[in-house]
Amino acid sequence: MREATVERRTAETEIRVRVALDGTGAAAVSTGVGFLDHMLEQIARHGLIDLEVQAKGDLHIDAHHTTEDVGIAIGQAVAKALGDRRGINRYGHAYLPMDEALTRVAIDLSNRPWLVWKVHMPRAKVGDMDTELFREWFQAFAQHAGATLHVETLYGENTHHIVESCYKALARALRQAVETDPRRPDAVPSTKGVLGGSL
Repeated sequence: MREATVERRTAETEIRVRVALDGTGAAAVSTGVGFLDHMLEQIARHGLIDLEVQAKGDLHIDAHHTTEDVGIAIGQAVAKALGDRRGINRYGHAYLPMDEALTRVAIDLSNRPWLVWKVHMPRAKVGDMDTELFREWFQAFAQHAGATLHVETLYGENTHHIVESCYKALARALRQAVETDPRRPDAVPSTKGVLGGSL
């Protein structure tokens, strides 16, 4: 199994993440931010990625550092588990309906990080979490996973549904992108001959 563990310690957060890309969707997540936990569980379940996240952060300030640093650590763990990215599909995409909301995600595990974020949140908070933090999570994940990531909510009214559709769509697209191509299981999917390592 393609697995990796990452530990990240700063003055603001202490985080341990473990991912298994060829998992069953098992999740053990505790960040201290309930809605973020719920979203990370969606990545595991719908991406068929085993995901463990233990995070302690300066939540007495707000959830910003915890949210961003968890995105960094998960992205680093995914990149580490992918290694030189040999044999993967590389690309993935998903349209994800969540009641009245519809989100489209496309991902390229190119090791050229980029985020396109076209998501409108009708409300400033979901539960106690600021909705502006979700872009921060996706930015951190894309940067450290080495992913070109396009996230666009085509329409939606309920903020909870919009956010959840973003994470579920990412999960489905990521699942497709990390899977091994049975026709070229030993080839790097690039004419350059390299995706992993330095840019």
